[in-house]
Amino acid sequence: MGNLATPLSVQKLQAALHVKAKGEPGLRFYALFDKVYREDVLRHAYACCKANGGAAGVDGERFEDIEANGLEQWLGELAKELKEKRYQPQAARRVYIPKQSGSGLRPLSIPTIRDRTVQTAAKLVLEPIFEADLPDEQHGYRPARNALTAVRQVHSLLCSGHTHVVDADLSAYFDTVPHVELLRSVARRVVDRHVLHLIRMWLETPAEETDERGRKRRTTRNRDMRQGTAQGLGYEQRLRARIVSYADDLVICCKGSADEALTAMRDTMSRLKLTVNEHKTHVCRAPEEYFDFLGYTFGRCYSRQTGRAFIGTRPSTKSVSRLLAKIHEQTARNRTWLTAEDVVLSLNRTLVGWAGYFQLGPVTQAYQLIDRYTTTRLRRWLRMKHPRARRWTNPALERELGLVRLPTVRRNFLRA
Repeated sequence: MGNLATPLSVQKLQAALHVKAKGEPGLRFYALFDKVYREDVLRHAYACCKANGGAAGVDGERFEDIEANGLEQWLGELAKELKEKRYQPQAARRVYIPKQSGSGLRPLSIPTIRDRTVQTAAKLVLEPIFEADLPDEQHGYRPARNALTAVRQVHSLLCSGHTHVVDADLSAYFDTVPHVELLRSVARRVVDRHVLHLIRMWLETPAEETDERGRKRRTTRNRDMRQGTAQGLGYEQRLRARIVSYADDLVICCKGSADEALTAMRDTMSRLKLTVNEHKTHVCRAPEEYFDFLGYTFGRCYSRQTGRAFIGTRPSTKSVSRLLAKIHEQTARNRTWLTAEDVVLSLNRTLVGWAGYFQLGPVTQAYQLIDRYTTTRLRRWLRMKHPRARRWTNPALERELGLVRLPTVRRNFLRA
């Protein structure tokens, strides 16, 4: 939701729900549905959806259309539908995006703005309740937490001696989350039948896609309801094990036997009706052995100044390779119709975004490799566009075209 400020009235509601849930771990909430269609909650939910952007759903309605026709009326009608129990979600629009691995396509479901607004309103109400129960090791889709906080925690655990590691992977996690068990988990805290009905409707709503002839067809919706992986293997004290998870990515850092922790994890996932991807799950001993988590490689690193060995993180080979492939695409021959300014702007967005995430640990070597590749590719692109133009030096690319140089970005991070 970016830096969008939460209205004070919504903050007070969330604080009250969180305090109540934190103070009474066994409490079940019966009256929440009326909070979902509160005017301030719905308005903030819409603002969050707009701030996130995104394409229109199956109805084709855009944010511009809603505001041109009157946002107040739109929100009022939506609140009335909810209050009178007439709200029904529409099918989600199914699109396919390339997988990061480059093998195949990943299905993506895009709800309508109307449904996204109600879903976000429900999240605003439910989140503070479940935040009270979630352990510190879960970092996915939580306020004030992200993938980098998970990376930092794993690094901290390794440095504190939790060096027996289970690097785990779950098969088709978001496609296989069992709905019945998910609703039972929600019902341990929330027994408002109207809220549970909302969640059930969203889980059961189909996705709608268009075939090659432009005909619409409906498919089973991609089950992308986020539910963190269960902690509590029952072995934490004996194995001195800690699970760190972000969505479907997780590692178990142990001071005891990682093999035993892996066995316990398999049993837990089986009971949750989730499947462990055995081909991508393995046990390793850091720092002698390396493992990847959330785009970073963990293991032994060496100080460039002293040569001293230490446990550290660096951008994984796959992460660097994916970035180089994207830079290659942005400077391809078929893009010479663009202006140099447009190409540099596109490159800068990619480089700054990548560096904003990959800024932990010794990243200098990766930054230098990427910088060399970027300047080489951009000079080649400029020669293809203007065969008789002068030869561009690296300082000229930075000074005259404004190309971001990652080593410079790194120095700015260190100063900050």
